Order: sequence, then C-alpha cells, then structure tokens
Amino acid sequence: MIVQNVMATLVFFVGALVCPNSGLGKKWNKNSNDMITTQVQFKRKKISGINIFYREAGDPKNPTIVLLHGFPTSSHMYRKVLDELSNEYHLIAPDYPGFGESDFPSPDTFKYTFDAIAKLMDEFIASFNLENYALMIQDYGAPIGFRIATAHPEKITAIINQNGNAYEAGLGDAWASIRKLWAENSEENRNALLGAFSLEGLKWQYTHGTRSPENINPDAWQLDYHRLSRPGSHEINLDLFYDYQNNVKLYPKWQEYLRKYQPPMLIVWGKNDEFFPESGAKAYKNDLKTIDYNVYDTGHFALEEDGEAIIEKIRSFMGKL
Repeated sequence: MIVQNVMATLVFFVGALVCPNSGLGKKWNKNSNDMITTQVQFKRKKISGINIFYREAGDPKNPTIVLLHGFPTSSHMYRKVLDELSNEYHLIAPDYPGFGESDFPSPDTFKYTFDAIAKLMDEFIASFNLENYALMIQDYGAPIGFRIATAHPEKITAIINQNGNAYEAGLGDAWASIRKLWAENSEENRNALLGAFSLEGLKWQYTHGTRSPENINPDAWQLDYHRLSRPGSHEINLDLFYDYQNNVKLYPKWQEYLRKYQPPMLIVWGKNDEFFPESGAKAYKNDLKTIDYNVYDTGHFALEEDGEAIIEKIRSFMGKL
C-alpha cells in the first residue's frame, strides 16, 4: 500500500511537470523563487457594451505582454506562448469583436474598421490599469497595436513583431486582389476574395511557405473556418479588407513613432509569407536602432512551425529589458 501511494504521488508530480497546464498548473517564478499558478484562464470583460473574450496567464506582478492576433485567427494563435512564458510574464491575449469568442456585434451597432477595433482594444487594455506593457503583434495585430502605441508611447516597453507590417515595402504579392478592392469596392471585387474564407483558402494561409505542412495542426484553420461560416462574417471581413488601405496611409505616422521613441523590437518573422515578406521586416532597420532580428524559413503563422524557437527568443529578449 505504501509503495502504491508513493508511485501515485510520483506519477502526479511528473504529470504536472510534463503538462504544466494540467494537474498542479504551477511553475517556478524565476524572479522570486516562488511557485505561481500559470494555468491559462479564459475570461470576458464588457468594454463599451461588447463582451471581449481573452486569455490570461501568469502573475500580474511580472512584466506584462499584450498579445494582438491577426486574421483570420484569434487569441488561440498564442496558445504556445501563453503556456510557456506564464512562469515569467503576465500575458493577456484578447479576441477582437467578430473574432474568436468575443461578441459578434451587427455592423449596424459596431463599425468594423481598424480605428474602431483599436479604440476598443485600447479601452480593454486600459481596464487593467497597467503602468506599462510590451506588445506582441502579428498581421492585423500590427495596425491595431501601432494605433495603441502611438496613443500611449510612454506605456510601451517593447514590441515583439511576428510578421506585423508597417511599410509599403512589406506588402507582398498576395495583396493584388485586395488592392483591386481598394480601387473599387464593387460586388465583383468583393466576390473575388471569398476564396480566402474557404477551408482550402484558410489551410493555405497556415501551410504556405512552411517547411513541413504535415506538422501544422489542422485544428487552427478548422476553428477559423467555423467562425468565418457564421452569418455576416464574410461581409464584416471584406469590410476590414477594404479598410486596410487606411492602415497603409498611417505607415508614415507609425514610422515617425518608431524613430522618435525607439521602442526595443524583437523581430521573429516567417520569411516565406506571401502577404508580408521579409522586405517588411528589413524595413524596420531604417527607423530603429535596437532590433533583435530573427528570420525563420516558414510562412505567415511562424509560431505554428517555429513556436519553440520563437518563444525562447522572446524569453531572452524580454529578459534583457
């Protein structure tokens, strides 16, 4: 009986170490030598009448990183980061309205523009009363994050950039059909983009440019497809495609912010991204003095294939601040 109890205890603790978000759900805090709860929590906050879903992990006493997702995904894209860095950092990853588990308000009550989403995310972040925080940006997270950073430059400790563009040089060939929409917001040009919401189109976004497509978890694009199949979802996302041109108009303002405030930046870029190729990553070197520059032989969602390496880069980069 004693032997059985000892073995059961060993199995429990080994399981907790192998699966940190099951069982005990705790890790060592390297900064204080204390055990802290690191299990990811799934929460909601009502911001301006809209329920915003978010994932939160780590000790709020530790440095905070706000993780802003891209299209067509949600905070789900940061699941590896949340699991692995919560022992040293306080991590907050929201879903935008119309994305993930957040409310999907009607376009009659919420205008789907990057200005509107950034304003709501700014209010969401403000609700935590943070003195300062780092931003992690990817795809749509860049225009949303740069709007927030330019509004509150004194709060931004660093920017972690995974294929988040702020330069015309970084707009790749995949923008050709969207540029036609910018020129004429017609039904014909909108319909030409519907393939991006198909199961095959979403799979392409995750697997194109990867070294080993068979290593990319299909749950990611299946989840996105489920959400994009909701009534009205295509329309609001086409509206955002059309509105993206207003991000390009703001590029000079964001570049001025980078030159003036010089936020430390970690670049972890998938170089085979058809939307945001490596030219977009290189362009940051024109405006920033402090860049930890890393490029990976993968695609748009670099965390899917190179998450382990990227997470260690984040840990090292943030540890030097």
